[in-house]
Amino acid sequence: VALEYVKGNGSDNIRVLKLDYNRGKGGAIRIGALSSRGKFILMVDADGATKFEDIEKLEYAATKLHKKHSKRTIFRTFLMYGFHFLVRFLCVKGVKDTQCGFKLFDRAAADILFHSMHVNGWAFDVELLYIAETLKMPIAEVAVNWTEIDGSKMTPFLSWAQMGRDLIIIRLNYLFGLWKINKTKHE
Repeated sequence: VALEYVKGNGSDNIRVLKLDYNRGKGGAIRIGALSSRGKFILMVDADGATKFEDIEKLEYAATKLHKKHSKRTIFRTFLMYGFHFLVRFLCVKGVKDTQCGFKLFDRAAADILFHSMHVNGWAFDVELLYIAETLKMPIAEVAVNWTEIDGSKMTPFLSWAQMGRDLIIIRLNYLFGLWKINKTKHE
């Protein structure tokens, strides 16, 4: 749909990127963020679990936080709390919900974060936030309305295991200096 729109109307406002192979969610978002042109970069999950109306909350985040509204199954809630424990223990201390698929970056931060990112799978958000915390970038966590959407590509046990593995990979690679954070802006 988007490709047909761009073919007929040009790419001034919308760009469509075609990847040669499946790079994973994190890899696709990384390429999209690095190819973007605006002052801000909004990352939104495709399943519609968050609403675009909530962008005003992200823009307003510097001055006020809102109470979070979410609806999820008990099973998904259990997996979420287990994953959050591992995230806080291994990687990111200051963010309660690293996996929210509704993130806004300014151009300078996105340039540094996405150029330094290595993880292409589900846990890419954790690495982005780990890098931001390491560089002491300001982070505002804003509550948005979120609803669990049927048909998610995430398979609960398999995805949880893959994300747990990625958390360990993130922690060990930065701990032992195998991965470096590039602190400079790219052109």
